[in-house]
Amino acid sequence: MSFCAFFGGEAFRGHFQPGLYVCSKCGYELFSSKAKYQHSSPWPAFTETIHADSVAKYEERPGALKVSCGKCGNGLGHEFLNDGPKRGKSRF
Repeated sequence: MSFCAFFGGEAFRGHFQPGLYVCSKCGYELFSSKAKYQHSSPWPAFTETIHADSVAKYEERPGALKVSCGKCGNGLGHEFLNDGPKRGKSRF
């Protein structure tokens, strides 16, 4: 997973400086800091991707999509439907 640091805590959870979040494997643009918001999960949370093809997704279970880099397939985690900061928004 691109944003994980399992042994040292999540490196980008509290990082809110302007910029882009890219795939750790291929460098493809995934998320903008403009789409990032504070969430109670231990992972960084975003409402939308930069490009329509930034991520590939498939339904893992109702309400949760498995997400990977749209360019190289690197695993990124999940998109949780209707769990964003506003009604009807998703949380990546």
